[in-house]
Amino acid sequence: MGRAYEYRKARMFKRWGNMSKTFTRISKEIIICVKASGPDPASNSRLRVLMQNAKAANMPKDTVAGSIKKAVGKDQADIREFVYEGYAPHGIAVLVETASDNHTRTVANVRSYFNRTGGNLGTSGSVSFLFEHKCIFKVKGKPEIDIEDLELSMIDAGAQEVFAEDENIIISGDFEDFGTIQKYLEDNSFELISAEFARIATQTKELTPEQAAEVEKTLARFEDDDDVTNVFHNMVY
Repeated sequence: MGRAYEYRKARMFKRWGNMSKTFTRISKEIIICVKASGPDPASNSRLRVLMQNAKAANMPKDTVAGSIKKAVGKDQADIREFVYEGYAPHGIAVLVETASDNHTRTVANVRSYFNRTGGNLGTSGSVSFLFEHKCIFKVKGKPEIDIEDLELSMIDAGAQEVFAEDENIIISGDFEDFGTIQKYLEDNSFELISAEFARIATQTKELTPEQAAEVEKTLARFEDDDDVTNVFHNMVY
């Protein structure tokens, strides 16, 4: 079915919340990014990407500016990112990415969500080996671009897959190659639509619809938590 199908299939393992949840996630990412590397997008390449992601999500410019202002303010608490690993019912592996100013609160909530639905919180490394950490870029296509030539030219930048999807181009690579891929795209005047990190399951587990419904209850609890930014799992059904 081709690479576009494989990408869409991979996206099944990443779950996005509603618009409000998406804005909260991007705002936290902006605050963390600005605190680490400064508020000037000209010198902060990661911030440039996050601002584009905000645009793609229809996030108001005032909200983006407010997040940057919060990050440089003296009263803004440090927001740190944590990843939790565990198993939902029926042995489904779950990775939970969070961004929080209160680690004690967040880990207590994550543990309770697993326990209340028949799962369990694991230790670091207990399920992460079942996932590949990837970066995925979406850029606007160019009429003169040959996809196979572009893929060959981007290998040195760390790209592993390059393919067309509708009028856009999808580029994926390892998490560590985010910066070099971004630089190549900027240097070659590609118009960035969005860029994200994803954890793609390398081993999946198929469930019945009834079993999947039980797992969905666990995932829903995570998605309702404001500290949770992304949830990944290896369930198919």
